[in-house]
Amino acid sequence: MPHQPFVRSRSIEALRDREFDLLVVGGGITGAGVLLDAAARGMRAALIERDDFASGTSSKSSKLVHGGLRYLQQGEIGLVYEALAERQRLLRNAPHLVKTLPFLIPMFGKGGVIPAKISRLLGTAMWGYDVTGGWRVGRIHQRLSHDEALSYMPTLPTERLVSAYLYYDAAADDARLVLTVLRTAALDFGAVVANRVGAVGISKDARGRADGVHVVADGEEFTVRARSVVNAAGVWADDVRTMDEGVDPDSIRPAKGIHLTVPWEKVRNQIAAVVPVPSDKRSVFVVPNGRFTYIGTTDTDYDGPVDDPQCTAEDVEYLLSALNFSCTTEITPADVVGTWAGLRPLVKSASSGRTADLSRRHKVATSDSGVVTITGGKLTTYREMAADTVDEVVESVLAAGSGFAGYPGSSTKRLRLRGTAGYDTIGLAAEAFPAVPLDVVEHLGNRYGGEARELMAAIQQDPSLLEPVVAGLPYTRAEVEYAVRHEMAGDVDDVLSRRTRARLLARDDSADAADAVAATIGAHLDTPATVLETQVEEYQSSVRHERTAADLPETHLDALIGA
Repeated sequence: MPHQPFVRSRSIEALRDREFDLLVVGGGITGAGVLLDAAARGMRAALIERDDFASGTSSKSSKLVHGGLRYLQQGEIGLVYEALAERQRLLRNAPHLVKTLPFLIPMFGKGGVIPAKISRLLGTAMWGYDVTGGWRVGRIHQRLSHDEALSYMPTLPTERLVSAYLYYDAAADDARLVLTVLRTAALDFGAVVANRVGAVGISKDARGRADGVHVVADGEEFTVRARSVVNAAGVWADDVRTMDEGVDPDSIRPAKGIHLTVPWEKVRNQIAAVVPVPSDKRSVFVVPNGRFTYIGTTDTDYDGPVDDPQCTAEDVEYLLSALNFSCTTEITPADVVGTWAGLRPLVKSASSGRTADLSRRHKVATSDSGVVTITGGKLTTYREMAADTVDEVVESVLAAGSGFAGYPGSSTKRLRLRGTAGYDTIGLAAEAFPAVPLDVVEHLGNRYGGEARELMAAIQQDPSLLEPVVAGLPYTRAEVEYAVRHEMAGDVDDVLSRRTRARLLARDDSADAADAVAATIGAHLDTPATVLETQVEEYQSSVRHERTAADLPETHLDALIGA
């Protein structure tokens, strides 16, 4: 399969000129997984994304690669087993992106006593998680004493803390995982990928079978020809189905999940923690991330505009109440340096109830015209979802047409993602680049894997590329240049929200960096100055809107934790 450059202009040409075996609509983690699975089977595969890759839910998750303890408690044993198996595959296939993460579950009681029923239930859940697949990371859960728990999170309320459990899961930068899957599909298997290409209709042949998608890119409308079409548009999946079926199927029930970022010093958790929400039957994650800790998530019905979910003041109060219940250092809205809100594309159930109780299983369905839609699921199980989807395309769509070639089954269980090669020797490679400090080598290695050598070489040649994009954050100017030249970033928001995660960690400081990012984009792309000015204005306006919607004050890192 020929190498396909990860360059948008080249991709647009290919979308106009070629015919594909499979075209994916939607550039989140599910669509990216479908593309890679299809391309790895030898299909001529392509993907289009209306906005930017992972700009929807796939950049706004809890960033966890896990089985989900609460799903086990809901009786979803099969789902947890599958998710933990997929977790292990990701740890093997993308070790630079997916890292084992220990979790603390503090147990609170009165007078040093935990209710016996709660203790038994949690102990049973811990053993169940290990047996279902938690043991695959090479460790099983432990019961911790009061003092051992405090050593991991010294801000826990000592008078209510009785003991704790320690167990293991994993975490990953969700947006970078999406991008890495897409780049693997393009650079290793010849798939065609393009962002800012919007689907506006489904093309059909004389028999009424889907044979492509009408799209708009850069103001031009054309048709991408394809023998099969996969709808992986997430919370927008019903919009694509409406284009195909003529009526809104109303099959998606969006659930909003929000997260807050605060300075790590306010929490001082050495590892991740699962803490209870006093007013609810749920728990939330408290996850360390360098100089920061993030808290989430909520799980509530959402009926607003799916293009712009926002964190509200009520959401902030909900999460801070949970954090302050389990933390002795009072944390206020003035400490919140970042927020994000995402929508889970849950499949509607015949039974009513909370979105938190809906199954996270995925569903694959094929329309009369042959459009295959994949909905539901979760970040951790994206590979399995993709394999099931492409199996459906092969068995029900391509097999029904002429020229079916008998494509092989999925090969992605052991498919190493880009960056895996050379990651284990990235520290040794640092000797060839003395201008790159070791902490930067580690940072780049954990984001780009073996491909970090290219960024290190650029810094060695031009040490000014070591300058931070945002003071107080680890992202360098070299990463901005790399994002623009090699990762199809063409907008200020692409760089600050997804190629780096500056917006999630330092909302207001990232707005101050928008002009510099725009200048880098302009230096490498043929983008008019007026367009760049608009990008800066829109980004800064979006940050203000995000802060106002949550009723948060403007915050800057130098005032809270120093630059």
